[in-house]
Amino acid sequence: MKTHRTQVLIVGAGPSGLLLGQLLHRAGIDSLIVERASATHVRQRIRAGVLEPGTVALLEEAGVADRLHREGLLHHGIELMVDGCRHRIDLQALVGRSVTVYGQTELTRDLMEARAASGRPCWYDAQQVHLDTWDGSEVRARCEVEGVTREIVADFVAGCDGYHGICRASVPAEALRCYEKVYPFGWLGLLSDTPPVSHELIYGRHERGFSLCSMRSPTRSRYYLQVPLSEQVHHWNDQRFWQELRCRMDPATAEQLVTGPALEMSIAPLRSFVAEPMRFGRLFLAGDAAHIVPPTGAKGLNLAASDIRYLSQALIEFYSGGPPTGLDHYSSRCLARIWKAERFSWWMTTLLHGFDHEPPIQHKLQRAELDYLLSSEAAQRVLAENYVGLPI
Repeated sequence: MKTHRTQVLIVGAGPSGLLLGQLLHRAGIDSLIVERASATHVRQRIRAGVLEPGTVALLEEAGVADRLHREGLLHHGIELMVDGCRHRIDLQALVGRSVTVYGQTELTRDLMEARAASGRPCWYDAQQVHLDTWDGSEVRARCEVEGVTREIVADFVAGCDGYHGICRASVPAEALRCYEKVYPFGWLGLLSDTPPVSHELIYGRHERGFSLCSMRSPTRSRYYLQVPLSEQVHHWNDQRFWQELRCRMDPATAEQLVTGPALEMSIAPLRSFVAEPMRFGRLFLAGDAAHIVPPTGAKGLNLAASDIRYLSQALIEFYSGGPPTGLDHYSSRCLARIWKAERFSWWMTTLLHGFDHEPPIQHKLQRAELDYLLSSEAAQRVLAENYVGLPI
């Protein structure tokens, strides 16, 4: 069995794992990234693309923000479309900050190219990944790469392998406390090479259900519809999707909508999930391995980035000869921010979606909350402050 020694083993080559590897590389810290999927699959994953200023700053620190600044779309506001009327929330005017729209597919490409340029190893198509020990003086793990079983010895392991990954699953159940809420609907998403219907995101609340008009570039759009959890994507075609989207828009927006063939169509379930704590000896969980938010508040990727900021800072401090304070406080620092983002995402989801089986009072309370938000600058400032991201 071949043995590979490194300082930090990173499980998962999504944005969080790649970003951690890049930050450690720039600090002179060695890492090995192990990913069970192929490089092609990782590069083609379609995910969210609204970046908080803090996330952009971290990407700048990692040296991977050049293309983002050239091609990313700076958004100074968002719109709420409620029962046929559009209302703009001016993020810049309310809190003095904006967000950047830059597809996660593009961000992953930038990070993969940076990893290749660094010369640090990244093992794609790694099979049978297993963590043997992480609570002693070192980490020991195993995986199979190109038919060869390899042993990995490291100082620490970062579990950046997502909700279904092996890192959280390796922790004894009695050591974890998990909190979860599953919503009774999903998002049916369509990606198309069509110009966006608006230059800013439109979040729609309609009696037929939620909708979101988003984009990846000036020529590529991403649209979403709320659908029941029982819905199947093969029941939908392009024509049905566009027709339903128009029904949930105001007439002027529907008139401006440019339709075209779907490049991709899929249904994503919505859930809120948090696992506590996020550290177990030398194992640290980050990103979706530790928490999931419904996408309504655009927090998923940004929460993963803030985890990576805390973890990279703590590791750099440790390898610079400093005290292990950052490592010891990693879980509590992350969770303090995570729960605020979970609250905001739950609030946005509850505010804008239809709940078919809730009692009538739920609709009345939701309507009152919307009326208050749309009539109160103070309420809009709270929304804007959370949307652009709380301090890291």
